[in-house]
Parts: sequence; structure tokens; C-alpha cells
Amino acid sequence: MPIAARRRRFTTWRSLATVATAALMAAFLTPAAAHATAVRESTPVYSYDNAVRESVWVDTGLDGDGDGRNDRVAVDIVRPREPAQQGRKVPVIMDASPYYSCCGRGNESQLKTYDAHGDVVQMPLFYDNYFVPRGYAFVGVDLAGTNRSDGCVDVGGRSDIQSAKAVVDWLNGRARAYTTRTGADRARATWTNGRTGMIGKSWDGTIANGVAATGVKGLETIVPISAISSWYDYYFAQGAPLYDSGPDWLSDYVDSPDARARCAAVQQKIVAGAPRTGDRTPFWTERDYVKDAGKVRASVFLVHGMQDLNVRTKNFGQWWSALAKNGVERKIWLSQTGHVDPFDFRRGAFVDTLHRWFDHELLGYDNGIDRAPMADIERHPDQWVTTSVWPPRSTRTATLRPGSGTQPGVGTLGLRKGSGTETFTDDPRLSETDWAAHLDSSTSEKAGFVTKPLTRDLRLSGSSEVTVTATPTTSTAHLSAVLVDLGPDTIRDYAGGGEGITTLTDRTCWGSSTAGDSSCFKVTRAATTDVDATVLSRGWADLGTYASAGRGVPLTPGKAYTITLDLAATDHVVPAGHRLALVVAGTDRDLIDPPSSTPTLTLDLSRTSARVPVVGGAEAFGRATAGTGTVTSPPVHDGVRDPRTAQRIPGDRH
Repeated sequence: MPIAARRRRFTTWRSLATVATAALMAAFLTPAAAHATAVRESTPVYSYDNAVRESVWVDTGLDGDGDGRNDRVAVDIVRPREPAQQGRKVPVIMDASPYYSCCGRGNESQLKTYDAHGDVVQMPLFYDNYFVPRGYAFVGVDLAGTNRSDGCVDVGGRSDIQSAKAVVDWLNGRARAYTTRTGADRARATWTNGRTGMIGKSWDGTIANGVAATGVKGLETIVPISAISSWYDYYFAQGAPLYDSGPDWLSDYVDSPDARARCAAVQQKIVAGAPRTGDRTPFWTERDYVKDAGKVRASVFLVHGMQDLNVRTKNFGQWWSALAKNGVERKIWLSQTGHVDPFDFRRGAFVDTLHRWFDHELLGYDNGIDRAPMADIERHPDQWVTTSVWPPRSTRTATLRPGSGTQPGVGTLGLRKGSGTETFTDDPRLSETDWAAHLDSSTSEKAGFVTKPLTRDLRLSGSSEVTVTATPTTSTAHLSAVLVDLGPDTIRDYAGGGEGITTLTDRTCWGSSTAGDSSCFKVTRAATTDVDATVLSRGWADLGTYASAGRGVPLTPGKAYTITLDLAATDHVVPAGHRLALVVAGTDRDLIDPPSSTPTLTLDLSRTSARVPVVGGAEAFGRATAGTGTVTSPPVHDGVRDPRTAQRIPGDRH
């Protein structure tokens, strides 16, 4: 669908919403509630205790496990009984996941449980408890190769995506499903109108991104939380490995026991297709959803932690930009947390916003959610601001230049082109936290460049790029570039075990409960820490990919190479009195793996720069760094603790 046509689609939907409300009320609500345009919110008028709980197996059209028959994926359904009895159809909220039996969902690692007939008793998370009484069906899909499904996990590839897409097709009458895993009795989704919204955190949200990128009809909206948009960018940063294992380890981790026995051939294909060299192969191309953003028909409500070191924030930044270029209706929340669900860092506001979002996108209610500010951003723990468009329209790229200082490795950062060189030696024992703590000291493992103290606030909003020209002493070298806010602050402790939250023992309830499925979940609060330096954006690369981001080559010692590192998207205000710093270094301990050698690198400062998205552009940066400010930070800067060893599982924290 061309951009103009897609924009017309959303404009038309909104303009027709009020006109269509009366018809929608008749379709979805009890007669007593069908009062034309007066209703703006679905209410819990249906019995959760008496809801229909059933399972079907949807034919994916694939034979991933090579057993000679099409794979069927298990679909567990909880839906209100009353609408079907009254001849009315309901929309669907769906979470497709590999974690329903192996690892659990949510902060409490909930698993699906079943009764003696094989029907779901406990559906993890609050979605069914809250939305089924409000006239939605909830559908939990076991990805191929997991729990009760046939097939094999292929880590974001065709099998994973088709596992969920086939269910959307079935809900819209375009695919087949059966009442048992192996039987011939057909199951038909006569109880739904096919309008589907997908939601999920991490791998689950990744599947929502991937299905949306197929352009499947009937998928009206997705809510990807801490989700991957390109699996290459989950495992590598421009050739630099982010984890000490690959997708074959991950597929084995989530495969059901019987899938492990039958999926050896698929495992071998994963190993062969995803070499640890960091080269882009057809395997990664298949798992890149950004390239297909032009096919997206669904609206997108995206949620991500700006300090997520599991699914790193390049994933949301590039997805958001691609959606924007294609005119997709969208909304975004950015928190200070790591890899944490919004239900656990902003519970009441998230449930309310999600309720309004689904009511608008799936029921067609004109409730104003589409006219609300596009972005909610956590500026301090539990302190949120909004912006009508993200990034703000006044955001412009400011090109910042490093310059030599009065001592080696302690340089300046400004708008004027610098000269000279800086030299550092890769030290894999040190991390971005160590670099930030010694930005005012001459140390051998990094080159740091710092502005004057700011005389006014400076807001960075979006993704940055850092171009460096570096001469290595060895044939391999990895580079890191980080932006640092130098100054005291209280932030969420994203490097702690809770990644910015503390889980308490009290519970709050969200929806209806049964004896086997409680709607009550443990309360959380912000876990905070006082710091004197905050890393606000990061990027890494293998210098050997200087000529092609998809293929690394050996370096010639003594030869200069120029490469541009993509830094992760963020939204951060560096307050007046603080300083903005750029660090260029080698291995970022626990966040990338080291190269095979220990290089010393010399930077050519005249050919090194940072392109930073500043609200107000270079003019705003110039005003903020003009004049004399007062340093509000002590001479030695303490950041958060070193990041924990990076997780290899794009799932919940447990």
C-alpha cells in the first residue's frame, strides 16, 4: 500500500468512527449498552468465570520438522460465552510466544496450565482476565516447536512468523484449524469478526513485528514491547558479536522435548546460516522485518526501555523510523528501565492506555487516543513527560567535533572541526561504566571528549551516528562509541537485578479471576540509584566492516580506516550545569565480545565526528555550550554498576 493510501486509510477510519459507533455497539455490546455515540469505553459486562475455554490446532502450511505432514500450531482461546449465544462476534487480542511451557511469561514467570480435557486453565498475564469480560477474545499461540505445537523453532524465521500469521488467517476464514493435533475434525472461528491485535514482550513482540511486516489482512494493531526488529541486530552490532552464542542455542532452549528429537536438521540449518563471523547472510535477511515496513497495515503502539541491554534500542529506533517513513499510525512509550514490561513499571497508566488503544483500534471507539500525544517519555523515575510527535519536529542533526585537550585522552567536544590525534589500547576488562568514571583523567583505554558545562538544558531525541577514522596496530579491532551525561542524577538502576524495578509482596488485581487463573499480580516500585554519570546512548562495530556492514575483512596494521557506528535511539535531557561527553574505545565489557587481538588505535580527530539529534539543532547546542557554566558534578564520576553479563534470551527477566 503506498504511503498516501495508507494515510488515507487511517484518516478515513477515524472520520467514520463516530458514524459507525451505533453499528459497532449493536455488534459488540449488550442491547442495554448500545446507546449510539455515548459509549467511549468497553466495560466488564461478560462473565469471565463462564468464558469459553478451548483449544484448536491451526495448519501453518509448512512442514518444518519434515515428517511428511503440515505443522499444526496449538492455539488456546478464552472468549466470552454470551456474544456467541446472542449471534454477535468479538475481536481478538493475541500473544504468540515460545515461552508458554519452557520459561514462563511476565515478572512471575507464569506458565499455561490445562485441565483434564486439555483446555487452558491459567493463561499467563492479565490480558484475558481484563479484556475477556469487556468483549474481547484472548488467544495464546504456541510457536511451532514449542509446548503443544508441531514443527521446529527457527528463531524469527518463516516458521516462527507463519505460526502466528496462520492464526490471523484462520480467524479471518483463510486457513484451516482442527479440534485436535492429529485429527480431521475442522474448527471454525465463527465467533470472531477477525479484527486482531497482537501484543507481547521481547520474542512475543518480535513475532508481532514480523507478522505485521507480512501485511496480513485482519491484523489491525500490534503492541510490541522490548521487541526485536532485526535478529541480526540482536546478535551483532555491525559485525561485533553481542553474545557468546547464536540462535541455535536459543532455539534449543525453547524447543519442546519432542521437538528437540525431531528438529536436528533445522538446528544444523541455523548453525550454517548464522556464522559467528558477524557476516550478514540470507538467514539474517529473512529475519529483518525493517526492510518490509512498507507492508505494515497495522497500527503500532511501541514500548521500550531506553536502557535495555538485552534487546538493545537500535531495534526500536530503526523500526520506528521505518514505520514513520511509511505513514503508519503509531504511538510510543520510552522508559528509563532495562528489559521490563510496562505492566511492571507503570501499571495503572499502561492498563488504561492499552484499554483505550484496543477499544479504538479493534472496536472503533472514538475515545481520543489517536489525538493524544504520540510519545510518553520517562524523564526521571516515575516522572513522565509527553510530546505530540516523536522525535519532536524541531529535532535537527548537530555535527559535533572532538578536539585535543590539555592532556592525552581528555579532549573537547564542540561544533568546530578538531585536529590532531588520540590513541587508546583496547582493554576487554573495562566497560562503559569505567570509561565514564574517568572522563576527566588521562587513561590508556579510551579517548574522551567533553563539552563545557551547559548553560541551558540540551535534549537529544532519536538516533546518533559516530564516524571515526582509526589506524589499528593489529588485523582485528572492535570499536565502541558512547554518549555520556556527566552530572549527578537519580535514575532507575537498570544495571541491577531488577533492571529498574523492585518486586514487592503485595498484589493488585486487574480484571476477573477464577480458582485457576488469578488477575492479581505482585506490585513493583522503581529501583533507583544515585549516579554522577549516565550513559545515554551506545554503539559498537567491528572495524573490519568499514567497507560493508555485512561483511568483515582483516585489517592492515598501520592503515587508516573510516567507519560510521550507529548509536542506539534515546530521548534524554542533559540539564544545565552538566556536560555532554563522547567516548571512543575498544571492547565494552559484557556488552560486546573482544576481538582476537589487542589493538592500539589512533584516531584522526579531523576525520572523526558525532551526528547527534538535538532538539533545536546545532543552534541549540551552540547556545547551551556558550558562555561559562558551573560544573555540578564532582571530579570523579560514578555511574551505575557494570552491566550484568548480557542475557542471551529475548524474554522476561527470569
